[in-house]
Amino acid sequence: MFSILANHWPAFWSGFLFTLASSLIALAGSLIIGVVFALLEISEHKGWRIVGRIYVEIFRNIPLLVITMFFYIVIPMFFSKVSGFTAGTIGLTIYTSAFIAETVRAGIEAVDLGQMEAARSNGLTYTQAMVHIVFPQAIKMTIPPLGNQFINLVKNSSVLAFVAGFDLMYQGNVIASTTFDTSNTYLAVGLLYLILTLPLSYFMRYLEKKWA
Repeated sequence: MFSILANHWPAFWSGFLFTLASSLIALAGSLIIGVVFALLEISEHKGWRIVGRIYVEIFRNIPLLVITMFFYIVIPMFFSKVSGFTAGTIGLTIYTSAFIAETVRAGIEAVDLGQMEAARSNGLTYTQAMVHIVFPQAIKMTIPPLGNQFINLVKNSSVLAFVAGFDLMYQGNVIASTTFDTSNTYLAVGLLYLILTLPLSYFMRYLEKKWA
């Protein structure tokens, strides 16, 4: 394994950086979109609740690869061409955001209803009560499941390999097809994924203990 890592390090390193970049972009994007749609799902207005629920149900129940292929194949039929990296990152962002929305929604609903009622009775608007009282408590409770979603996001970034996204799995496939040393190649790929996911796992555990 280590010999194939050394012999093909530039390709592995390039794939590692593409995977890291896609994961970071998708992580930030899915967190923002997920929080927005979680808030829509619990909105006071029925119309917004319906919009939030439709978004979550659609993208949570469609395979990630299908979403990615839609942006890679269908969108260029009507608009400009989309690179594999872009299509994969967009698909990863949208797919993960649906799960994050459900996670955050569950966290918000786990906060005692009396917190919101007390905030409203003291003159805060719904938005002020949500931002200053309910949401901070919900985020603390959602740290463990959010951590799992973030780790899954990094692993799911391997979908870029199907659309020539030049990620870690794509480079591993190329190396395996040229060297015919599949076992050591994918062991090396697995090791590099561990290097990406383990620090994230420990960081989320640190946040969980700090905010407990």
